Amino acid sequence: MTPTQRKKLVVAHSTREGAPLHEIETNRALARWLAQILGLKFGGSYDPAVHVGRVLYLLPTQTLVGPEQARALNINGPEDLWGGYVDHDFVCTKAISHGLLGPEAKAPAGWSALFCERVRKVVLDGLSVFALEDARPAATRLLYSGPIRLKPVHACAGRGQEVIHSLDEFEAVLARPDAARLFNEGVVLEQDLHDVVTHSVGQSFIGDHVFSYCGEQYLTKDGQGEDVYGGSNLLVVPGYYEDLLKLDLPDDVREAIEQAQVFDNAADEAYPGFYASRRNYDIAQGLDSDGQRRSGVLEQSWRMGGASSAEVAALQSFINNPRLRAIHVSSVETYVDQPLPADAIEVYRGPAENSAFLLKYVTVKAYDG
Repeated sequence: MTPTQRKKLVVAHSTREGAPLHEIETNRALARWLAQILGLKFGGSYDPAVHVGRVLYLLPTQTLVGPEQARALNINGPEDLWGGYVDHDFVCTKAISHGLLGPEAKAPAGWSALFCERVRKVVLDGLSVFALEDARPAATRLLYSGPIRLKPVHACAGRGQEVIHSLDEFEAVLARPDAARLFNEGVVLEQDLHDVVTHSVGQSFIGDHVFSYCGEQYLTKDGQGEDVYGGSNLLVVPGYYEDLLKLDLPDDVREAIEQAQVFDNAADEAYPGFYASRRNYDIAQGLDSDGQRRSGVLEQSWRMGGASSAEVAALQSFINNPRLRAIHVSSVETYVDQPLPADAIEVYRGPAENSAFLLKYVTVKAYDG
């Protein structure tokens, strides 16, 4: 760590106006934990009156968008934050995973056809839609091959998604009062898989430390009975993807890692203003409507996410024991009030955005490979 890095103040930053308490408190807990690990001071939550002009190490809850926001926070590159930066809002959403209906389809400013071409073989069949008039023809094209999943590009944790089986069902979506707003803000229409396993693959660059990981995420029921993110089980190594691939991994995991690498490299190439020190990718593997196995990157997370607490736990393990070759870490989110399991590290306990209760915790287990 350089002398400049040693002077940095680690600061949490909840960027969403009206963010739920669990998001704010998780952000603060991880920032405090990371400051302790790195031997830096924790500066609390970002306050422009207190922190403007200070040398910060920021943990934003969302990807930073646009030079004005980065300048205001004194963020100049990936070494100044655990997260990411993009020039345009859509770049940090699900929208970039798929191409447009055609050259005449509406696209946001800064859209890169190059990115869509680079990732075409590592994503599922799908289209991104940014205008109501493009929605029906896009759905018609995709429904020819089977059911599709409708995914609002700004939704997270699996919320707001629905599976469409026929054009009649899609017409019912178009008839809703909020249809124009929904599609104008951006929607991904993507082939639906069943018997799905969702892999998490990623890298983090924190100070002088680099670690890479693979694993699986799973769903749980929230207080409303909706399927939402429930946690991630990760295998983490100090170093890069090539270090991760030296381990004895199943073929499906290797495929997920290689697909994430293609997606990650394409982002660097197609969106030159982009940078990120946390790079997480979700890869779905399952069966399509014809029973054929498919694998593809669903989306990226260049910000604090559900697996972030597990990543911090892994970093602490590597710093505490530099000889570790790998470590198993798990992040858990449960909406059932229960005692903390033995040896678990509590990250948050309290109310959730859509439920009366949410518990988040982390566990660490030795790697026996």
